[in-house]
Amino acid sequence: MRRDATPEAARLSVAPMMDWTDRHCRMFHRQFSRHALLYTEMVTASGLVIGEADWLLDHDAAEHPLALQLGGSDPDMLARAVAMARGRGFAEINLNVGCPSDRVQSGRFGACLMREPGLVADCVAAMIGAAGEGGPEITVKCRIGVDDQDPAEALPAFVDRVAAAGVRRFIVHARKAWLEGLSPKENRDVPPLDYDLVAWVRAARPDLSVSLNGGIATLAEARAHLDRFDGVMIGRAAYHDPAAILGRADEIVTGCACEPVTPEAAVRDMYPYIEDALVRGVRLNQIVRHMLGAFAGRPGARAWRRILSTGAVRPGAGLEVIEAALAAVEPGRAAAE
Repeated sequence: MRRDATPEAARLSVAPMMDWTDRHCRMFHRQFSRHALLYTEMVTASGLVIGEADWLLDHDAAEHPLALQLGGSDPDMLARAVAMARGRGFAEINLNVGCPSDRVQSGRFGACLMREPGLVADCVAAMIGAAGEGGPEITVKCRIGVDDQDPAEALPAFVDRVAAAGVRRFIVHARKAWLEGLSPKENRDVPPLDYDLVAWVRAARPDLSVSLNGGIATLAEARAHLDRFDGVMIGRAAYHDPAAILGRADEIVTGCACEPVTPEAAVRDMYPYIEDALVRGVRLNQIVRHMLGAFAGRPGARAWRRILSTGAVRPGAGLEVIEAALAAVEPGRAAAE
């Protein structure tokens, strides 16, 4: 794969985030951006295959372009998971080599696999074989190293070993993961960022596509990073302030001038989806918990969050709760932080 063949959607993506990027969250994000690449929460290969949990792959076609992230370290199990996912419309299937949580470590996957590039190479080779010709691309999301590893040695060695197995696209969270001594939350902020190392790895490997993740908080930062990287992945900032990050995201993805999407429009564009979900037995609070940040920085944002949080949990709650919350948001431009 040539670097210039990086999928357009991958220029800006929203990171996979456990307990956050479920199908309701993704549908809301899709109202802001038609083109940015969205990711599922991490799905364990064993849970999918052994648990016969085919429902974990369910999503709405309107979420596309959508990537599936898998967690695991058994090549056969990962291959079987990819075979189950093939034909479901995913733009790519990503292997998680970056999550530092204790639960993930106990399953021998996530960031601890940075220590085992040979095993990761075996995993992705099996996944690529299962994806087959014309199937979803297999990608890897990793850290720059773990614990006492020297990132300047660990990251290039990891990338080269995994690339030799056939992976051509990497998403790199530009921090180490400390598997002992830091919580998963602390691992998102405490280890220092090293964007220059990731840029150096990319520059030295023109046949690979490298996207940057970690610490990117604004759309302006994302634009700046695209001078050195093939794509940018944003996590918590996109979740907590989707209008600011995703409302103009399509300009970055497509390179064309796009009218920014307002949070009011995104919220009301969700109504058909919400009505259908309520009919299927989904509770309103399960959906709107992902919409609380829609008006971040706007007058009335606190009332918006309060009305949704208290009203959506009531039995039979419907669109009238959202309309009441919208009425509490004062019109006008965003307030300065």
